[in-house]
Amino acid sequence: MRTGLVLEGGAMRGLFTCGVLDVFMENGVAFDGAAGISAGAVFGCNYKSRQSGRAIRYNKKYCRDPRYCGLRSLLRTGDLYGADFCYREIPDVLDVFDRKAFRENPMAFYVGATDVDTGEVRFHRCMDGGERDMLWLRASASMPIVSRAVEVDGLRLLDGGIADAVPYRFMLEAGYDRNVIVLTQPAGYRKAPASRLMTRLLRKTPRIAEAMSTRHEMYNRQMKEIEALDALVIRPREPLGIGRTERDPAQLERVYRLGRAEGERSLDAVRRFLSGKAAGR
Repeated sequence: MRTGLVLEGGAMRGLFTCGVLDVFMENGVAFDGAAGISAGAVFGCNYKSRQSGRAIRYNKKYCRDPRYCGLRSLLRTGDLYGADFCYREIPDVLDVFDRKAFRENPMAFYVGATDVDTGEVRFHRCMDGGERDMLWLRASASMPIVSRAVEVDGLRLLDGGIADAVPYRFMLEAGYDRNVIVLTQPAGYRKAPASRLMTRLLRKTPRIAEAMSTRHEMYNRQMKEIEALDALVIRPREPLGIGRTERDPAQLERVYRLGRAEGERSLDAVRRFLSGKAAGR
């Protein structure tokens, strides 16, 4: 039996996931491997570096900083979330990412991003939290239209959630047969089709436009499949009611606290499930 952690994205809804994961870290819950998409990757990497509280801390501190996110960054750099500030200055200087702990933790950590030229998801195993890993993390969270494609390993990549919202299939195929899945939408949520305007704006990247036009079908199919999996699913009880680019620290803290509460409620069930003593649902 190999245990896995599967993390959905969802921009600032990902702070719900941070709350869940911080409770797990503080209580010694460990996994053999983890896979994250978009916010699930850029926040979830702190699980491997064992830095409880880091993601909520820097998000609250810098959410109103124009270098972090905003129209000024988009106009100046082509990225709504400032690439240099988010993926160099914060982890290297302002709220240091513990690369030594990340490297030494035996848990495998995978990040998924969407190939601009094929519209298909690609996965990368992050090994040391260095420059290459940071490029993959940035790619996974680079939303179309408001982000430049990230070039790494000979690929052009954008947000992983375009092609694979919840990477449970990847984990199963990689041999992780007992998975805890953290979602950021409540039970019963189904995604609506993308607007025609969005697909028009993506006409220069036709494979991304095509993937976006069918993304709701992929997502809704995944939600149905997850319901039938032998997995333990943790999710909000109600819609989180937070914007994708929320800049109010109080709202970030609220969603984080909802995640902590759900993590605490599920802690005993997670321990039983990972020990093989109970089936998830």
